[in-house]
Amino acid sequence: MGIAGLGGLGSNAAMALARAGIGRLVLVDFDVVEQKNLDRQAFGLGQVGSKKTTAMAENIAAVDPDIKVELHDLRLEGGRMEVPFTDVDVVVEALDSAETKAVFIEEILLKLPKKPIVAASGVAGYGKSEGIRLRRTGNLYLVHDDDAPSSDDAVLLAPRVGLFAHMQANTVLEILLEGSDGD
Repeated sequence: MGIAGLGGLGSNAAMALARAGIGRLVLVDFDVVEQKNLDRQAFGLGQVGSKKTTAMAENIAAVDPDIKVELHDLRLEGGRMEVPFTDVDVVVEALDSAETKAVFIEEILLKLPKKPIVAASGVAGYGKSEGIRLRRTGNLYLVHDDDAPSSDDAVLLAPRVGLFAHMQANTVLEILLEGSDGD
C-alpha cells in the first residue's frame, strides 16, 4: 500500500489504514510538519519541524509497531513519479496541487496500468457531505464532490478532509479484500 503525500488526506488515510491492519505502508512526501496545518493533518504539536514521513512512521508505530513502513523523503515530480510505488498493491494519491495530482495520476496509469490508484478531488468546504461520491474509471478510483467550492479561497477543514481520507482508505480496503476488475 503506497501513499503519495502526507498532508490532510494522506496522513489521515495512513492512520486509518494502519488502524485497519494494513501490514506495509510506503509513504512519500518531501515536506515537514507545520503548525498551521495541524488542524487537519494527523500530526501533533511536538512533531512540528519534523519530516512528515518520519513523524507519520512514529504515529503508525504508536498504533501498531509491527507495521512495516518504508519512507521516501522526496518531491514527486514528472518523469519518475511511479518508482516508489512499483511494489505496492494500491496507490493513494493525496497530493496538494491540482496540476501535480493530474500528472501523478497520468503517470501511474500509464507506467503501472494494472495498479489501482485512489485519488481525491473537491475536498475544500464544509457542510453537506451527501454529494461526496466514488467514481471509477478503469483502475482510477476518484473520491470527489462535484458541488464543492471551486475558488482558491475555499478553506480546507478537518471534518471534510477526514471524510475524503477515510473514503480513500475504505476504497483501498475494498480493493484489497474484494479485488479490482482491472487486474
